[in-house]
Amino acid sequence: MVDTPLPDTPVKDPSRLSLAMQSDFMYQFKRSPVAVVSFALVLLLVLSALFAPLIAPYNPFDPASLNLMNGFSAPMTPNAFTGDTFWLGTDDQGRDVFSTILYGMRISLFVGAAAVAFAMVLGITLGLLAGYVGGWTETIIMRVADVQLTFPAILVAMLIFGIAKGVTPVEYRDQMAIWVLIVAIGLSDWVQFARVVRGATLVEKNKEYVAAAKLIGRTGPAIMVRHILPNVLSPVLVIATISLALAIIAEATLSFLGVGAPPTQPSLGTLIRIGQGFLFSGEWWILLFPAVTLLVLALSVNLLGDWLRDALNPRLR
Repeated sequence: MVDTPLPDTPVKDPSRLSLAMQSDFMYQFKRSPVAVVSFALVLLLVLSALFAPLIAPYNPFDPASLNLMNGFSAPMTPNAFTGDTFWLGTDDQGRDVFSTILYGMRISLFVGAAAVAFAMVLGITLGLLAGYVGGWTETIIMRVADVQLTFPAILVAMLIFGIAKGVTPVEYRDQMAIWVLIVAIGLSDWVQFARVVRGATLVEKNKEYVAAAKLIGRTGPAIMVRHILPNVLSPVLVIATISLALAIIAEATLSFLGVGAPPTQPSLGTLIRIGQGFLFSGEWWILLFPAVTLLVLALSVNLLGDWLRDALNPRLR
């Protein structure tokens, strides 16, 4: 009796998700408690901000829903007049602090992310031009960057914000304040992107694949965008993650100083500025909870960026 060979069982190709989960990057991520906890906190805070209208028990910026009798209610303590209880208390206008934090965090995250995106696009563009074109183009761009580095970033942002707000018509200032703030922070933060991209471009443009692209007739812009740019993005993504925490802190600082988000669209910095006025009168929760939220958000993003920098550094592997 002859055994009939069984047909070969087809082997399924692993999916992209399974390959990503088995990569060296994910292996390092799973073995780093700091990275896991930081990522979990960032994800929790970002989702809480995105779904604030669904999570927040009140809309703190709807005047019709406010009750001044609920003002200065302590956390988890029934109000003496209305009997209402709020998790994190209320401010002087009777707004629920927990709800104001969720809505304020949306402004802080939006301003920080948009400012970093603007700075990244501007820095990458100028860095590619400086590194690939060279000559006077490189000299002018890098000298401007060197001059800007001599000033603190927060002062540059305040100067740009003041100039932009001054040329904006009075009736549009509150509407344009958030966008002016994004531009101000972005213009104060493009230098580090440009310097890193320029250094990487100087290395990449002398490699064989760039010479091959020139031989087949690729233009300079096409070589920069399609060939050099993908090879210089790794350090840029690391810088962007770390810069996000700095941009959020810069926005909070400007708003705390009264030159950032308008009172009609308060961010975490605005809430901290409001709470600071009531700190010494006993209403400590108005300042404490927004400040702790800002601290946890900025620290988590910063720690995640530090881990990402180490994970993508081939010298540390």
